[in-house]
Amino acid sequence: MGFADLLEEVGGFGRYQWLHVTLISLPGLLMASQNLLNNFVSGIPAHYCSLPTNHSLHNLSHYQVEEKQFIKAFIPMDSSGTRLDRCKRYVEPQWQLLLPNNTANVSELQTEGCLDGWTFDDSEFLATTVSEWELVCSLRPLKQMIQTIYMGGVLAGAIIFGGLSDRFGRRSVLIWSYLQLGILGCSSALSPSYSAYCVFRFLSGMAVSGIILNGVSLKVEWIPTKERTLVGTLSSFFFTFGQMILAGLAYWLRDWRKLQLVVCAPMFLFFSYSWWYVESARWLVLNRQSEEALKSLHRVARINGKPEVVDKLTLEVLQSHMNKEIESSRSTYTAYDLLKTRAMRRISICLVVVWFSTSFAYYGLAMDLQKFGVSIYQMQMIFGAVDFPAKLMALGMLTYLGRRVSQATCLFVSAVIIFANIFVPTDMQTMRTVLACLGKGFTSASFTTVYLYTGELYPTVIRQTGMGFVSTMARIGSMAAPAVLILDEVFPALPSMVYGGSAVLAGCFACFLPETLNIPLPDTIEDVEERWSVTSPAPRKEEGVSLKEGVDICVGGVASTEDVTLKELKEAEGTGLNAL
Repeated sequence: MGFADLLEEVGGFGRYQWLHVTLISLPGLLMASQNLLNNFVSGIPAHYCSLPTNHSLHNLSHYQVEEKQFIKAFIPMDSSGTRLDRCKRYVEPQWQLLLPNNTANVSELQTEGCLDGWTFDDSEFLATTVSEWELVCSLRPLKQMIQTIYMGGVLAGAIIFGGLSDRFGRRSVLIWSYLQLGILGCSSALSPSYSAYCVFRFLSGMAVSGIILNGVSLKVEWIPTKERTLVGTLSSFFFTFGQMILAGLAYWLRDWRKLQLVVCAPMFLFFSYSWWYVESARWLVLNRQSEEALKSLHRVARINGKPEVVDKLTLEVLQSHMNKEIESSRSTYTAYDLLKTRAMRRISICLVVVWFSTSFAYYGLAMDLQKFGVSIYQMQMIFGAVDFPAKLMALGMLTYLGRRVSQATCLFVSAVIIFANIFVPTDMQTMRTVLACLGKGFTSASFTTVYLYTGELYPTVIRQTGMGFVSTMARIGSMAAPAVLILDEVFPALPSMVYGGSAVLAGCFACFLPETLNIPLPDTIEDVEERWSVTSPAPRKEEGVSLKEGVDICVGGVASTEDVTLKELKEAEGTGLNAL
């Protein structure tokens, strides 16, 4: 018997678990706002060079000519001929261009840079970091640098908070992360300069990583085995709905400072009620705090309406259930232990590729909404809405087909859609937008799957370190995704080829991950090795997993949980990445 049996004794998935999951999931409504905030905070309004001070529109108001016509005398058209150039103006006003039968050769007219700054259109955005700090033309790369710096913070947070939570507990680090994001997020809304804003966004990204990683682990470690799939998928809908909330808030406010403040201030509310959370009893036991773990289990039993369990569940009973785990907890673990043994190494290598490619493709699609020729607010709403059917589909797949098949299928299908978009002509904008939405939906479903899958694959003693390790690659993917868009200057289809190829590679690696459907969470590295290592003996019954339940074979991406002999198990797992 193990911790899963103790959970059933104190009520299984009862009243406490419902409250616990709901309260931890609520901040997810604003996590989407943090990750996708740069689409609106640093949106690029239509703009052109400001007119010379001695030729302002106010001084020329006595001419009976429309404003748009006046501007053409000062600003040339861009290479497409459909809009004003954003970075050049004529050295001298070209009044002849206002004549109806004008035949001037505009290519011979002298131009110069925007010496008097820029004029920004405020019909779509009232104020953004781009318009406030003039991050256009030669400074345009600084606009994307904000997102890269933020994702760098998320990367640093995954590394730092992953290790800290395994040492100090999920609850403590989660509470601190709420406070850090509330303070630093609101501070970024008051940033006096570009540099200060980047610093605040980096530190906010660290806090976001702490909230997401510790929230996932704290939920998973209090949920019985059978309910993990349902809870994991339904929790992800908070993030999906948050994308639609972001679109509504951005459309309503249209000012980057107000939007930044509104999406960060609620963190103080989450911080205030997070003190009610119960620390993971699994973590407490494995960190030699059995008395605290017992108090936590008693509290959960009372909330779940099982007061009679309080007298029955003693320290001796707890220790007898988790004796093996307690013995293993005497060792300390580092990131090296994720690669030290065969099964852990196989899992970690495969998850690194899956996390990188999922994030790479996801943010490649989600962080460039202005290219679709549709209102950015509508596009964000559509991208959020498409996640609902995608994640419902993922829920069905996770429940009936298993984690491995679901993960591989989502990656392969998203790759096919991304490749298909290469062959759609650029003038068929609606079709390209539809395919982009479908691709985004499947990459979102892949995210849902990999978060749940990772929490089930890594053992409790090193789960947060593992989550931090593999999600590090996701942050690198999210940092690299926008940079790949520059490749369209070399060959227009090249970014899509890179995104799609990465998803295909990850789908192949996902096929080598072990199945975890209806299998209790592993608590120690030994549990992982016994279940999924080539040289392991059959898992023992008292650990909650039999050979019949724990064995699965992946052939062509299809999972099977049929009974096999130990010999067949060794033959099946002795190939491919298992040999690592």
